[in-house]
Amino acid sequence: MEIKVNYLDNLRQEAKFDDFAVIADQPIRYKGDGSAPGPFDYFLASSALCAAYFVKVYCQARNIPTDNIRLSQNNIVDPENRYKQIFKIQVELPSDISEKDRQGILRSIDRCTVKKVIQTGPEFIIEEVESIDADAQALLMPNLASESSTFIAGKDLPLEETIANMSSILAGLGMKIEIASWRNIVPNVWSLHIRDAQSPMCFTNGKGSTKESALASALGEFIERLNCNFFYNDQFWGEEIANAEFVHYPDEKWFQPGPKGELPAEILDEYTREIYDPENELLGTHLFDTNSGNTQRGICSLPFVRQSDGETVYFPSNIIENLYLSNGMSAGNTLAEAQVQCLSEIFERAVKREILEGELALPDVPEEVLAKYPSIVQGIKGLEEQGFPVLVKDASLGGQYPVMCVTLMNPRTGGVFASFGAHPKLEVALERSLTELLQGRSFEGLNDLPKPTFSSNAVTEPNNFVEHFIDSSGLVSWKFFSAQADYDFVEWDFTSQGENANADEAKTMFDILKDMGKEAYMAVYKHLGATACRILVPDYSEIYLVEDLILDNTNKALIFREDILNIHKLDDEQLEALVERLEDVEADDYTDIVTLIGIEFDDNTAWGKLTILELKLLIYIALQEFEEAKELVEQYLQYNTNTVERGLFYQCLNVVLEVELDDELDLNDYEANFRRMFGDERMDAVIGSMDGSIRFYGLTETSIKLEGLDRHLRLIDSYKKLHAARAKAVNLAD
Repeated sequence: MEIKVNYLDNLRQEAKFDDFAVIADQPIRYKGDGSAPGPFDYFLASSALCAAYFVKVYCQARNIPTDNIRLSQNNIVDPENRYKQIFKIQVELPSDISEKDRQGILRSIDRCTVKKVIQTGPEFIIEEVESIDADAQALLMPNLASESSTFIAGKDLPLEETIANMSSILAGLGMKIEIASWRNIVPNVWSLHIRDAQSPMCFTNGKGSTKESALASALGEFIERLNCNFFYNDQFWGEEIANAEFVHYPDEKWFQPGPKGELPAEILDEYTREIYDPENELLGTHLFDTNSGNTQRGICSLPFVRQSDGETVYFPSNIIENLYLSNGMSAGNTLAEAQVQCLSEIFERAVKREILEGELALPDVPEEVLAKYPSIVQGIKGLEEQGFPVLVKDASLGGQYPVMCVTLMNPRTGGVFASFGAHPKLEVALERSLTELLQGRSFEGLNDLPKPTFSSNAVTEPNNFVEHFIDSSGLVSWKFFSAQADYDFVEWDFTSQGENANADEAKTMFDILKDMGKEAYMAVYKHLGATACRILVPDYSEIYLVEDLILDNTNKALIFREDILNIHKLDDEQLEALVERLEDVEADDYTDIVTLIGIEFDDNTAWGKLTILELKLLIYIALQEFEEAKELVEQYLQYNTNTVERGLFYQCLNVVLEVELDDELDLNDYEANFRRMFGDERMDAVIGSMDGSIRFYGLTETSIKLEGLDRHLRLIDSYKKLHAARAKAVNLAD
């Protein structure tokens, strides 16, 4: 994690990281102002807080209340060496906690991350640099030996060279990549989380049987998502980019809808129009680009090559953004390597969907077949030793597709997790299933798995597949666990040998799609210095429903974005029009405004937690339409997931509205005790909101220029690096 320090007045300092800022000071006796804890105080507190966190996690997993658990830490200083200290952590437990859980709680404290880092002994490197942002990839794996040559299936270059190449590309783009966490809870299963230190919203996870393969996986995913603009999906890229020579890619084209909003003839082809517009309801006006919001330019469309005949077909960026998410994108040392990864993911997700929604039962992989892969068996054994039964299934549907499945059961909670993996080589597909299962997860995290169900409706509901796509946390049917498999086990193999193995394997998978009657469309991206591709298989690789293009298109942001960002400047007539649109929009009242308008607000602000419901409520208050506001306040308080402070503000507002709307009540009779209950500051905010002297309490003023929205501006700065690299690549080519 990158922590940047700013000097404030006197000895006060500000440490900034992610969306947080921590102020440190020194005691008055050390010439400070004593206005905040000192750096060493934060250090001491971190281990106590970390220990308390692990106690909480242990207790939550076992439904043990923590109300009467007390924890303290004292540091005992050696009188002869003040740098030698004993941290004494004490925990007071209620008498009704069992002896087993008492020992479990003590063991959980022993797992404290801060404690383990201190005990291991961190290494400090202190150096001067010309620029803090230089040496961008020094935070990765300094001990990785570049002279080593570790080859794994599917990679056209050694892992070490792959990592070095990708790190160099990211450094050249000005991306400072840091490793936020590692996981290795069972043998031969590694995962990690990496992110851009300057824009932490840009992050990926990697997985593999070794730490090197996991790092290569994470870096590859990072580069693929940069190339395909996935980190910036649904977000507003600002007016500068919206009006630039190009918005997404230099080869994009913009087409105007017809006179009545019809689809322009230049986009899509006959095959895709039948899929995306089966009822002839889709209009060009549905397909305006969300990222630029520039409807005057028309429909931003990106070129893809139809694999059946090599023809170029233009896909609106809106369709890609709304339907496909990250499915079918990959980066590789070569195009063929990237294609194999793309197609493997497409088959993995499509076959997974067919199995889950069809409530199919899969055949077990025989023990003698599993025994051929001892490192995978070791990982499975590690899980079973921790009390998690594991089922290893053949998901190829009778040898049709290169897909495997590893399913974990948690007898402690009754939850299950079906993890799928795909690759032309059975061993790699099986390894991916296992590593995907544990990617970023601790043993405690396996306590949150959903329980199987016999409810077919719950399993086949479209959002269940979306949950499976995001983190495999969707529901699984009990029928999946039947001993009567719907297919026989096949020890399949889709691999090829020789120098062109990846190219041959890609062709094999393209041929499978062809035999299914599916068209595939591919775009190749090399502007950023890496080879990446995106493959679309309409009517097969979508994550969201095609109907969403009409019913739940992300570009509904365009009718709200500017007004919401300018809300403090709107007059009553404009506010009435805005709240009317909010009442009519096809979105749940609890949809957050971040999602609605594609703006990244700081999570810790009122903007960051703002929902459609709360925004409507604040507008009605501003318009002094108190009856409408009262109804929404009650709804808000019933399902409030905001901060305690925000909840108390609305509790106060609710009772004041109650008085305001009752002709027999007078606020003067209650104000004194309302102030005693809610405090003067909160009461003043409520009264000011109702008399119009305070508008949109808690929402800091901004505009379509995005001033003050540091989190979102960091995201745009990140995208501008890609935009500049693409423009430079095109200029060099010319």
